[in-house]
Order: sequence, then structure tokens, then C-alpha cells
Amino acid sequence: MKTLRNLTAAVALVLTCSFAKANDVPAVNLTRVHAINTYLDAMTRGKIADLNQVVDASAKFSILRGKSIISFDKKQMTDYLKEQKNVEQTCTTATEVVESNSHIAVVKVDMKYAGFTRSNYVTIANTGDGWKITNVYSVFS
Repeated sequence: MKTLRNLTAAVALVLTCSFAKANDVPAVNLTRVHAINTYLDAMTRGKIADLNQVVDASAKFSILRGKSIISFDKKQMTDYLKEQKNVEQTCTTATEVVESNSHIAVVKVDMKYAGFTRSNYVTIANTGDGWKITNVYSVFS
């Protein structure tokens, strides 16, 4: 009887651990298109649900302001976007693939507002865990 209880406890522990680990596995295939669409949703609509999955841990976000470059890491950017959750931007967006091959892609994302345009150059790399955003460089015109 004691063996049966120990075996039941061990099975329950294994099942609990496997369910807890399942949350870390992406629910979708991390493609280039999915990464860009998730980025667009986060930046323009405040929809950040899948953003953490498509941004690489070492990602860098840079903004050119005048003659200064301001840089952020993944945590700083996701914390900022959490504050902007569900805030819809009053802009139109356009995307253009600048470069693409089987390892990396650079996509230009223009966010056109009434008085200016924010151009984001988004680099996406084919990591071992799918396509992830590794760098975003933003300029204003």
C-alpha cells in the first residue's frame, strides 16, 4: 500500500511538472509573419499577449532622437508596452521587407501619424526556437 501511494505521488508530480513546463512552449509556429504581426499588434494596438514569445531574450531596441541614440533591452521594452496595453495608436502602418533569407530578415515598419512618421527597422532571426525579433531601430521623420 505504501508503494502504491509513493507511485501515485510520483506520477502526480511528473504530471504537474509537465503541465507547468507546457506554458513555456509557444502555442503557435514562430514564423517571420507571426513575429512581425505580433510586433505590429503590440506597437499599434497594445495587444501584447504573444510578444514575449517572439522577442529574443537578447533583443535590443534603439531610438534615434535628434543626435542621440536611446537603447532599451527586452525587459524595459515589454514593461513599457505593458503600461500601454490595449492603447490603440492613431496611425496607419505599412510594412516592407528590406532583406530576407533563410537566416535573417529586416522589415521596415512605418507608423504614419498626423505630423510625423516613425520608421522601425525590425530584424528577425531564425533562432533554434523559431523566428524571433532580435533588434529594432526606430527613426522619426
